[in-house]
Amino acid sequence: MFIDEVAIEVHAGNGGDGCCAFRREKFVPMGGPYGGNGGRGSNIIFKVDEGLHTLLDLRYNRIIKGKKGENGTGKNCNGKNSEDIVIRVPQGTVITDTDTNLIVADLKQKDDSVIVAYGGRGGRGNTAFKTQSNPAPNFSENGEPGEVKYLKVELKMLADVGLVGLPSVGKSTIISQVSKAKPKIAAYHFTTLTPNLGVCKDKLGRSFVMADLPGLIEGASHGEGLGDRFLRHIERTKVIAHVVDMSGSEGRNPYQDYVIIQQELEQFSKKLIDKPQIIIANKMDLPSAKENLTEFKKKVHVPIYEVSAMNQEGLDEVLIALGDLVDQIKDTPLYEEDQLEGHVLYKFQKEQPYVITREDNGTWVLSGDELEKLFRMTKFTTEEGILRFTRRLRKMGVDEKLEELGAQEGDIVRILDFEFEYRK
Repeated sequence: MFIDEVAIEVHAGNGGDGCCAFRREKFVPMGGPYGGNGGRGSNIIFKVDEGLHTLLDLRYNRIIKGKKGENGTGKNCNGKNSEDIVIRVPQGTVITDTDTNLIVADLKQKDDSVIVAYGGRGGRGNTAFKTQSNPAPNFSENGEPGEVKYLKVELKMLADVGLVGLPSVGKSTIISQVSKAKPKIAAYHFTTLTPNLGVCKDKLGRSFVMADLPGLIEGASHGEGLGDRFLRHIERTKVIAHVVDMSGSEGRNPYQDYVIIQQELEQFSKKLIDKPQIIIANKMDLPSAKENLTEFKKKVHVPIYEVSAMNQEGLDEVLIALGDLVDQIKDTPLYEEDQLEGHVLYKFQKEQPYVITREDNGTWVLSGDELEKLFRMTKFTTEEGILRFTRRLRKMGVDEKLEELGAQEGDIVRILDFEFEYRK
């Protein structure tokens, strides 16, 4: 089954908890703190696997969770880091963060990989908090929560040439004749339901990859037929080969066929219409093809090559022409720097450490990534741990802000599911 778009969520592993322990040995007076740090949680990594050609595995694995790091233990033993979770995807996979619309990665090289969600660092044991003023701290940290990301994973196939055209114009026949691809060929529309890739070789010994895309119809860029699902696969191609049934055997006008497809390409992406094109005038062995071609050339000024794919006529000239174009055109990135600039700036903007809101019942609610992370990493099992948490809140300016907003002593303040009374 060919799957080229999947929405998933990934949960990197939480860090292991730090340990609060003390050295209590005979003949070792004043042994001091002895708790180790927790280990790092699993990163979630996407890596290219050249043997894959579909995102089928991800379709049945929509939620991917990493493992928690090992907890620290006594005797200053640090917890073990968890192994990273590696998700293998085909070449040409594009990963987008759906929360920010940031392009996380475009994995188009065979060894490409990217960390899409970072595992949390391990919590520090009480040994890490030892200072001259507090030589025996009686608190430690929980592990840092791992990142949670909601991603759209798309496959945009890697091909040098893309065959486009209306249904039943002969695209599948052409790719079956010029490569070893074995597409389904039959005398009805939409026999091709998934893109087919084939490696072509011209008489000069040059090779390139050709993609046969399912037939487009009018309105494909807006979801009609199958086109909107597969137009994305043309985005990486260097050259578009527009196949036209010049005989009009389906009762259509060849020029109108050409105009329809051009409009659909332009409406899907302005970049597609600017790509170099050639026209493959197919079915030239049928009646009326010559007359139609004469009229067609009066209206279209794009290189046109006459072929009969069924009779294997004219295909060598097409391959040489395509080989010339592929050699002339340099690889260009699918996403320009200026397309990503706004997202990158957004990603690194300094966010407020907390936000304060008030519910109808008078409860003050504290939220924000930095504050919630501090809360989750705090162990409230010791008085020192609680005092450290309140000092950190005060340093962030939470107390001052609550007072400014009119909080009164005894008001309820909530962070996530934890509630406490406000005290000045």
